[in-house]
Amino acid sequence: MAQPFLKKDDDRDDEAEYSPFLGIEKGAVLQDARVFNDPQLDARRCSQVITKLLYLLNQGETFTKIEATEVFFSVTKLFQSKDIGLRRMVYLMIKELSPCADEVIIVTSSLMKDMNSRTDMYRANAIRVLCRITDGTLLTQIERYLKQAIVDKNPVVASAALVSGIHLLQTNPEIVKRWSNEVQEAVQSRAALVQFHALALLHQIRQNDRLAVSKLVTSLTKGTVRSPLAQCLLIRYTSQVIRESGVNTQSGDRPFYDYLEGCLRHKAEMVIFEAARAITELSGVTTRELTPAITVLQLFLSSSKPVLRFAAVRTLNKVAMSHPMAVTNCNIDMESLISDQNRSIATLAITTLLKTGNESSVDRLMKQITNFMSDIADEFKIVVVEAIRSLCLKFPLKYRSLMNFLSNILREEGGFEYKKAIVDSIVILIRDIPDAKESGLLHLCEFIEDCEFTYLSTQILHFLGNEGPKTSDPSKYIRYIYNRVILENATVRASAVSTLAKFGAMIDSLKPRIFILLRRCLFDNDDEVRDRATLYLNTLGGDGSVVETDKDVKEFLFGSLDIPLTNMETSLKNYIQNPSEEPFEINSVPREVKSQPLAEKKAPGKKPTGLGTPLTGPTPVGDTYERLLSSIPEFASFGKLFKSSGPVELTEAETEYAVNVIKHIFDRHVVFQYNCSNTIPEQLLENVFVIVDASEAEEFSEVGSKPLKTLPYDTPGQTFVAFEKPEGFPSVGKFSNVLRFAVKEVDPSTGEAEDDGVEDEYQLEDFEVVAADYMVKVGVSNFRNAWESMGPDFERIDEYGLGPRESLAESVNAVISLLGMQPCEGTEVVPSNSRSHSCLLSGVYIGNVKVLVRLSFGIDASKEVAMKLAVRSEDENVSDAIHVIVAGG
Repeated sequence: MAQPFLKKDDDRDDEAEYSPFLGIEKGAVLQDARVFNDPQLDARRCSQVITKLLYLLNQGETFTKIEATEVFFSVTKLFQSKDIGLRRMVYLMIKELSPCADEVIIVTSSLMKDMNSRTDMYRANAIRVLCRITDGTLLTQIERYLKQAIVDKNPVVASAALVSGIHLLQTNPEIVKRWSNEVQEAVQSRAALVQFHALALLHQIRQNDRLAVSKLVTSLTKGTVRSPLAQCLLIRYTSQVIRESGVNTQSGDRPFYDYLEGCLRHKAEMVIFEAARAITELSGVTTRELTPAITVLQLFLSSSKPVLRFAAVRTLNKVAMSHPMAVTNCNIDMESLISDQNRSIATLAITTLLKTGNESSVDRLMKQITNFMSDIADEFKIVVVEAIRSLCLKFPLKYRSLMNFLSNILREEGGFEYKKAIVDSIVILIRDIPDAKESGLLHLCEFIEDCEFTYLSTQILHFLGNEGPKTSDPSKYIRYIYNRVILENATVRASAVSTLAKFGAMIDSLKPRIFILLRRCLFDNDDEVRDRATLYLNTLGGDGSVVETDKDVKEFLFGSLDIPLTNMETSLKNYIQNPSEEPFEINSVPREVKSQPLAEKKAPGKKPTGLGTPLTGPTPVGDTYERLLSSIPEFASFGKLFKSSGPVELTEAETEYAVNVIKHIFDRHVVFQYNCSNTIPEQLLENVFVIVDASEAEEFSEVGSKPLKTLPYDTPGQTFVAFEKPEGFPSVGKFSNVLRFAVKEVDPSTGEAEDDGVEDEYQLEDFEVVAADYMVKVGVSNFRNAWESMGPDFERIDEYGLGPRESLAESVNAVISLLGMQPCEGTEVVPSNSRSHSCLLSGVYIGNVKVLVRLSFGIDASKEVAMKLAVRSEDENVSDAIHVIVAGG
């Protein structure tokens, strides 16, 4: 694509971008394209027009079928010109237009003529274009020429043929695989680029045959590869073979490790770095194996080339996460990088030092970082703050200097995310290091004096209200809190009033002072502030009224609201719309969770909301379900709720009755919550319950149920059925369901139902309890660290054939769905046309057992998919269970 040129005046402050394509229009360029039809071709003029056409195409401009055809036929006439520059532009234009099969025939003869030309530039470009636009039929006709081109003496031609082979392998693999002998010969070429492309193509041809790949690596690691680029590829393929073969359990050695170590002495820097990185990324790498790689990376730290310094310090930064002691020898060299002009290098150096430094070096590091922080952007500062937080948790005795550092940078200029990262770090340190509580809270109080972010101020005040009363001298925080009532906006003032009330509830000696301050708030000009002050004075007894017990007051101020907010909102709206002399009673708000509204049920293109959102771990909705179930006497003894599924629809849209089911999983029980809605205005349903047939779920036995007394029109309700199952075992099965109820006719004019009802029933869809219902999706921030910390004690590895599949993506999604685990680090996304893929999963299995899974997929030419499954968990029975699930799925 043509790039805009940059025009610079003498005064650099007045730089202006200038593009020769500014303001061009498709119609005008198509008009100019008529120059291609002139009897006397102007090569320079034609090249300019093609450049404009390519620019439009690369900017996303679309040509109609007629326009594209006309341009294509006009461009083919330019083959008459002998101008080499124009010919190259013609090749580019044909590739971009991607003509259809009928049009390809017209240009094929010209391209095949160029492919056999004596001009090497014509030959190479013609090969690239032909392979881009050709189909399988034409490919067989030119296969002989392509084979010859692969072993051509001219490296440009050979590389063009090899790169074309790499692209064709995705669409015509059987034809390309017949070129193995020629590609094998090209691997021995003395031309660096040819050897690089040949090795890449040969590996892709053999990638689904592990033995063939191993033999290829074995033969090439003996010293036949000269190209540094090819050497880098070979190092990656060698790492792949090492990962798949593992460590020799008898000798403790790795196959090919000597080759990787030998590459550390290569004369090309890219090869040295690739080998060092490969060694550091080996699974279960030992300190002895790491040492030579760390040594060469240490040399790169003092290189004059910024790219080498950056590559080395980034690799060492990753190594420091799992092997901090192995990197300590590089600390002196990394300290010199703190002042590096490249801020990315300096940031990586700082964070690595913070991971590898010892307790005695903390103070020195803090002095160096202080000067460094003012020179970097906020995103780099956040990385440094997070590293300092980890260091403080590692060396809690150094909390004073680290807390002071965080406090100082908190007062400096910075954006919201940066300030939030600092506040979050201080909060974590206060919670995890008891000695840091008082100084940390004072630092936060000093910060809110000048804080410009309302959200941070309210969060700090909320935290202060919970932690401040627990300190040795709570009274010193009152001044800071009341200053927020005087000087801040209404949102912060309201939050400060709540914080004052918490101090008054916890510290009796402060109550008189708190009452005085709260009474002053009664004259605030904001309704929210006045209402809160009135409420808290009434609750604490500051207005002379009879107060609740201390337990009730603390529960009110510090406890969580056990009422669904949607129910609270609905009740308040009803109270406002239907005024009453009686005060609003919070006890009148229903505590039962309402099912998904019918209007949202199965709405096309609409994501589930509220309770329709699948639960992926401990959430407020999960807490609500647990409170709901524990409040039902029949289920109160079931213990702690492990997981609640998303709703499974049991009726079609627009039917008389709408029913979905939520599966609540306990250790020894499963409770089915049927959310029901009556969509017929003229009917009232009574004694609503579901008859469940568990004949296809042999391990489940029904132990209880809770019917729904009434189900009026458009008022959702719930009925429950509970089953017992083997303890801690992922029992599965299918359940058939019939909704049974008594129907009473409702008089539309009066809204009253008849006395007599008719028994009726409604057939519901079947649903299943599957293995994924026993797994909670819980992600990990760093899978590699989590995997290594889990340890290999309960690791189980096996291979499976998944049969024919349309693509790897289908296989990956099927296994993720089967296990019900959380994909990590974006590995659920499979690149298009990929022949192999690795996926990382994490979760918590029933019994609160953490589980990590590594999946390796491969697909061959016949679309057969093979999978390697490695599981690590905290319980060997769980690791075995995951394999049983996959084997049975």
